[in-house]
Amino acid sequence: MKTVSQLSKKSQATLKKVMGRPVSGTIKWKSIVALLTEMGAEIEEREGSRVNVVFMELKEARIFHRPHPSPDMDKGAVASLAKWLKPLFKEDKDA
Repeated sequence: MKTVSQLSKKSQATLKKVMGRPVSGTIKWKSIVALLTEMGAEIEEREGSRVNVVFMELKEARIFHRPHPSPDMDKGAVASLAKWLKPLFKEDKDA
């Protein structure tokens, strides 16, 4: 798993939006997918709009819903993602 400083500038900006307060409702789904993929997650399509995000080395997985018709994640999904990712970056002072 990469640290924040090892992520691309675009992924760092996306992560900052995800972890920021107040919770953003304008983060594009494709930016989230790019961030998670760069962090080492596997993205698996499920039924309907469900997407399984798996961090194999951490043995962690979560189901998210791909937003539609808007490409932006809603605030509840962003807050859920932030809560899940926060412990992964507790050692990294860039987060």
